[in-house]
Amino acid sequence: MSDTTPQPGQLEPQVEPAPEPAQKSDRPTSQTPPWANRVLHRVFSMNTAVIFGAIVASLLIGALIVVIFDKDVQRTASYLFARPSDFFAEASAAFQSFFTSLFRGAIYDYNAATVSAGIKSLFESLTRSVPLIIAGLAIAVAFRAGLFNIGVQGQFIMGALTGTVAGIHFNLPAGLHLLVAIICAIVGGALWGGVPGFLKAKLGANEVIVTIMMNSIALLFLAWTLQSEFMHGDGVSGKSMYVADTATYPKLLGSSFRLDISIIIAILAAIFVWWLLERSTFGFELRAAGANPEAARTAGISVTRVIFLTMVISGALAGLAGTAPVLGTERFLTGGSAGSYGFDAITVALLGKSTPLGTVLAGILFGALAAGASTMQASASIPVDIVQITQAIIVLLIAASEAVRYYRYRRKIAAKTSAATVKGEAK
Repeated sequence: MSDTTPQPGQLEPQVEPAPEPAQKSDRPTSQTPPWANRVLHRVFSMNTAVIFGAIVASLLIGALIVVIFDKDVQRTASYLFARPSDFFAEASAAFQSFFTSLFRGAIYDYNAATVSAGIKSLFESLTRSVPLIIAGLAIAVAFRAGLFNIGVQGQFIMGALTGTVAGIHFNLPAGLHLLVAIICAIVGGALWGGVPGFLKAKLGANEVIVTIMMNSIALLFLAWTLQSEFMHGDGVSGKSMYVADTATYPKLLGSSFRLDISIIIAILAAIFVWWLLERSTFGFELRAAGANPEAARTAGISVTRVIFLTMVISGALAGLAGTAPVLGTERFLTGGSAGSYGFDAITVALLGKSTPLGTVLAGILFGALAAGASTMQASASIPVDIVQITQAIIVLLIAASEAVRYYRYRRKIAAKTSAATVKGEAK
């Protein structure tokens, strides 16, 4: 045996430490990029004054668009310099008609014969806001976890489809039948949301791409299902049979108003989301994973589990939103029952800063715009598309304000860096 003891003046042999065993990580192969998390954080920290200003500015711009394309305004503009009073009178009338018709259709119709008929506009706004509120909550839950659930439209469709099937083909007593139909819709949406959640959590698949593709699958599956006799019976192909009366939402204010107890369900859903995000242990994990996934993993949070469950919960809320038209206002299912609720909900969640209260208020605002659009077209001949333009302007103005803030922030950082560099060179 050779003597390995180092002699005086000799260096001790360097021993390489044994490599530590690799620890198992739940990190998927692809994560939401850091810039996306920063964008979400900035959007959700927007000042309320910015949002209010964007809403007011969008309404003013919408009114100006109505003025520009008004036929009487264009006619009087041809002899503007000869008789400017005619032009300004017509422009003022068109500008005013935008707001008066919107108010009459969304809040109170002061031209109605009775108070009951006048207040019907407000209840119609609340009715139209129900699917927007619940679908907006579905988007908000995903956003708080740093996920872009663009598939709420498809989850909405699957919830409406499963709820309709339960409402048509299940023979249950009143109350229980409605509860079972709601549960079926929730399960349908949750399963459809769980698929991209699993692919994101386990395989690192991009949830935006997966959910967009699943939207198309849901829409095509709905179209195929509505062609079957199982759905339409002996009726018109493309339209389902009517849901049984035992599976429909009861009216809150009688048959004169369309408002039903789904508005209460929307409020309960908002309370549930608030409790989930702010008071539950899983809500803390969800917010932590959305703010900083790496730090959440270091703290022992299973980000894989959070991603999957978040998409399931988001899909369940979207499925619940799908019951509003099929079990409430329409009571049957067509290819257009889902409308564009899933996509409008993205704007609702952004406008509400992804908070339950903000989402409820934003949903009511968009419901009021949708209700006012009908009166605008009927009384003032204003196209209903102006409402969609107004909604788009709101998003653009908010995005523009955030871009300006980001530009100023980058300039401030660049100025500090330049000053530090000059100071270091001077030394």
